[in-house]
Amino acid sequence: MAKRALRILSAIVLSFAATLIVVTATTAPASADECYSWGRSLSQGMTGEDVRQLQIRVSGYPGYGSAISLDGDFGPATKAAVTRFQQAYGLSADGVAGPATFAKIYALQDADCTPVHFTYAELNHCNSTWSGGAVSAATAKFNALVTMWKLEALRHALGDQPLTVTSGFRSVACNNAAGGASSSRHLYGDAADLGAGPHSLCTLAKEARNHGFRGILGPGYPDHNDHTHVDMRSSQYWSAPNCGI
Repeated sequence: MAKRALRILSAIVLSFAATLIVVTATTAPASADECYSWGRSLSQGMTGEDVRQLQIRVSGYPGYGSAISLDGDFGPATKAAVTRFQQAYGLSADGVAGPATFAKIYALQDADCTPVHFTYAELNHCNSTWSGGAVSAATAKFNALVTMWKLEALRHALGDQPLTVTSGFRSVACNNAAGGASSSRHLYGDAADLGAGPHSLCTLAKEARNHGFRGILGPGYPDHNDHTHVDMRSSQYWSAPNCGI
């Protein structure tokens, strides 16, 4: 009788373990990350803060002339951006963000959530507080974070060669000293000026059209012959006449 009871108990334990394995396999395994960790796979139709965090990381993959909303709603545009991100890094491109997609994101981000090839200091040559612009310091810093993820996508598309950021966030005082327009996007923290380096200014301007930048100004536009400016204004305005834009 004791042996029979032991066999029954063993069968129950094994059955529970098998069920646990099946359930676990349907979700993304938790991965500890210093910046942000996703605890589930994400696909079209889902909502939440984890979706918004994903949208920030794939915001540089919206497609030509487009931009995705950072609204926490996994719609068709987000699925398309995830698919392009997956294609860019040689992952299975199904538009579902699962363990492989998150592993790549973890590899691309630092502990402060910036992409590995850019820093907050690079996007702010003005002050360390992000204050004094057209928006709150917190908003300016967040806008700079999104800009960096778009620049990371641009950098990867251009062969993972360095990009030189010559200007980012500016306070009103810094903007005036630089001779910037009173409505400059630099005051919002969502703009970056890129200098020539491994790539020409025109190459930067042309490729930026694929990575979520609503504003692109470059060679041929007044006072932009020595840099390419990209930003996240609400409506599209591209002008780099010497580049055919």
